[in-house]
Amino acid sequence: MNQLIIILIFTLTIFRTTIYSQKYTHQISTIAFYNLENLFDESDDPNTFDEEYTPKGAKAWTTEKIALKIKNLSTVISQIGAEKTKLPPALLGVSEVENREIVQRLVSHPNLKNVDYGIAHFNSPDRRGIDVALLYDRKRFKLTNVKKHLLFLTDQFDKRIYTRDQLCVSGLLGEDLIYCIVNHWPSRRGGEKKSQPRRIEAAKLTKRITDSIYKITPNANVIIMGDFNDDPINNSFKKILKTQSKILLVSEFPYLFNPMEKMKKKGMGTLAYRDKWNIFDQLLFSNSMLDSIGIQLYQTKIFAPKYLTQKQGKYKGYPKRSGTNGIGYSDHFPVYSYLIKRIY
Repeated sequence: MNQLIIILIFTLTIFRTTIYSQKYTHQISTIAFYNLENLFDESDDPNTFDEEYTPKGAKAWTTEKIALKIKNLSTVISQIGAEKTKLPPALLGVSEVENREIVQRLVSHPNLKNVDYGIAHFNSPDRRGIDVALLYDRKRFKLTNVKKHLLFLTDQFDKRIYTRDQLCVSGLLGEDLIYCIVNHWPSRRGGEKKSQPRRIEAAKLTKRITDSIYKITPNANVIIMGDFNDDPINNSFKKILKTQSKILLVSEFPYLFNPMEKMKKKGMGTLAYRDKWNIFDQLLFSNSMLDSIGIQLYQTKIFAPKYLTQKQGKYKGYPKRSGTNGIGYSDHFPVYSYLIKRIY
């Protein structure tokens, strides 16, 4: 009996020594989304309604104003997640950009000299000419595929509504395959209730894209990001995408976790309208990114340092946007998440 106890103790000691000798570090990456609020160039595109953002337009949109806005936006981007990673985001979804050329001017700014951003972008049929794009650090993310998905909408007279495409990008973040779907869903123009069916259709398209990914890769790492013009508690999320605010301990099917839902219930926001805060800018994650196997979600935040907020006046506390009083940043705060990977 004594010999058996001695053998058992010896075995447990060896086991514990083996476990604790497996030293590892965490590789951490930032992924983010930022609505850049009307990042137009100064040229008049005859195919879109961009006249307001030209030198002779209502905004008197000059090269000097664009340079200042790009300087401001690149400052913000350079700091998102840098607290932990010391680098700008490895992946950054953006919306309200006019074309690839203006995005190239943004990523070429000296504020972003320590990151080599590639651009995934397509021109969309939006009447104002604004698109979505994904910026990816070529050193940390190896692009494998880019595809756009048309959101076809009509009004009550069966007339075509031209809006943004949804962008699906796949690639390797380190050794892990990641799928990113970048969105800018239809606005609430005309009122939330009247415009809601358009965002429901947008959610259905996002779900079709996600389902098609799961058919190819059942345990795919999927990140859905964007300015959704809906809050995490709206039907587009809860009834169509069936997002979860809590991590399910047991699940026989893939689901989407939305860390922003708890933030909404706490009264937090990424933009304000008539003194009401909304979280339209969101990051959603497939449940494959919630366990300890492979790359996983660690933390999600709203990036809202003091310099990004209006200091005085009627809109004190709001995001410091570009307006009649000068060039600010954006009317939205960026959102970001840290992803970690255990490296032995």
